[in-house]
Amino acid sequence: MPGIIEWYQDIMQNKIDPRTSDWFLVTGPGPLLMIVVSYVYFSIYAGPRYMRDKKPYSLKNVLIAYNFVQVALSCILVHEGLMGGWWNDYSFGCQPVDRSMNPKALRMARAVWLYYICKLIELADTVFFVLRKKQRQISALHVWHHSMMTVTSWIGVRFFPGGHVTLLGVINSFIHILMYGYYMLSAFGPKVQKYLWWKRYLTRLQLIQFCIIFYHNAQHFWLGCNFPKTLSVLLCLNASIFIYLFGSFYVKNYMTPTSTQIKLSKPNQTSTVDSKVNDKID
Repeated sequence: MPGIIEWYQDIMQNKIDPRTSDWFLVTGPGPLLMIVVSYVYFSIYAGPRYMRDKKPYSLKNVLIAYNFVQVALSCILVHEGLMGGWWNDYSFGCQPVDRSMNPKALRMARAVWLYYICKLIELADTVFFVLRKKQRQISALHVWHHSMMTVTSWIGVRFFPGGHVTLLGVINSFIHILMYGYYMLSAFGPKVQKYLWWKRYLTRLQLIQFCIIFYHNAQHFWLGCNFPKTLSVLLCLNASIFIYLFGSFYVKNYMTPTSTQIKLSKPNQTSTVDSKVNDKID
């Protein structure tokens, strides 16, 4: 036990990035764990119990505003990620973390922190499912995914706020611009939904995204790079899982004749498919 305590103290005191150590919700794991535990408890137990005898909330205007905010934040993240390094300074093959006080390095660190905050905000996706009584959309995988994204984002801003891994955030935020823009317009109802023809392309873009992320991190094993290989392994594993999930979803919903016939015969029943796509996005 003393060895574990010493190991933990060494990580939390000597391995952190000092530039971000006192930033909001980054100072220690306590606040994050409270948020994640509360999120899981509400999603699985407290929320459904509260809504058990209540009618589902519509939340139309709330969802429109929420998705608009997500689009705006994603635009900011893409801009900051590009200006912080990926536009002309960072290397696709290998980019170690710049831990200096250089203005660009600090700009990227702030972008990583904002990405972490966005992952906390995205926990509201599940809250809205609960309040709308869409409980079947809240699978164990859904809750686990959102929980782990907040935890891994916290690890990123506390230990690796910059460098190679940040390309994931730039690409993911670009996808989120299109995705949350789609959901914002969908919230206006069937009159607008019939013009939203690009839903299937969101899934294609997601597949492309995870293929890029896989290759981007797998390079380290034959090029060599001053970046933690353990983190690269985890990112490759995560990308592989989501390539499988999105690939299965795409085949089932867009390449199977049965699913096409169902969509043609029931054109108004698209919300379930939409929410399933939304469940799996970072």
